[in-house]
Amino acid sequence: MTQTIVFTGVRVEAEDGRPILHDLTLTLKEARVGIIGANGAGKSTLIRLINGLAKPAAGTVEVDGMSVAKEVRAVRRKVGFLFQHPDAQIVMPTPAEDIAFGLKGLKLDKAEVARRVAAALARFGLAGFDDRPAYMLSGGEKQRLALAGVMALDPEILVMDEPTTMLDLAGRRMFARLVAGLAQRVVLATHDLDLLAAYDRVLVIDGGRIVHDGPPAQARAFYETLISARDGG
Repeated sequence: MTQTIVFTGVRVEAEDGRPILHDLTLTLKEARVGIIGANGAGKSTLIRLINGLAKPAAGTVEVDGMSVAKEVRAVRRKVGFLFQHPDAQIVMPTPAEDIAFGLKGLKLDKAEVARRVAAALARFGLAGFDDRPAYMLSGGEKQRLALAGVMALDPEILVMDEPTTMLDLAGRRMFARLVAGLAQRVVLATHDLDLLAAYDRVLVIDGGRIVHDGPPAQARAFYETLISARDGG
C-alpha cells in the first residue's frame, strides 16, 4: 500500500462564503481509514476533495504526488468513488449494461468487457442478474451493483460516502464483508460505527475540523462523548 493522500492547508467554502472545512492539513496512508461526524460536519466534503468532486478555496490535495486540481483525470483513474445513493450512480437499464458503460473509457475489446462484467457481477453477489431491470433491484443489490461498477475499473483507492445508510442489517453485513475482502485502500465516511471496528485509523470531524484522530475504539468513544455532551446525555 504505497498510495498517499495529502491535504495541505485546505479550506472549503460554501457559495455564501461560509467555511465548510478549515485549513485542513492531513496525510492518509493507511489501508483502511474511517471518517465519522455529525451531519454537516464536513465528512462528505472532505472525501469529495480526494477525486475533485469538491474544490478547495485554498490549499492543495494530492494523491500519490499528483495534484487533484491539475491532474484530475489521472487521479480519477486511480480513485474510485461510491456514493451514498446508488441511483445516482446506476445509469443504464440492466446491471450488465451499467458495468459495461463504465468501462467504455478504457477502450477494451468486447471480450474483455464481457469478462470484466461477468467477473464483477459474480464477485459482488449479482451472478445471474445480468439482464434484470436495475430499477427492480433491492437497495442492497443496487449498492452492490454500484460497487461492482466502480471495482470493474480496478481503482487503487476506493472512497465511499455513507454507502450503508439505506441498507438493512443483512445488507450492511454483506456489504461490510465485501469491502473487507478488497485489496484496495479504502477511505470511508460513515455513521455506521460498527463498520470501522477493524480499520487502521478513524478521524472524527466536527465543524469542519479534525477533532480526533486515532484507533477505532478511541475515536468511537471520543465521538460518542462529544454527541452525548451536546444532547445532554
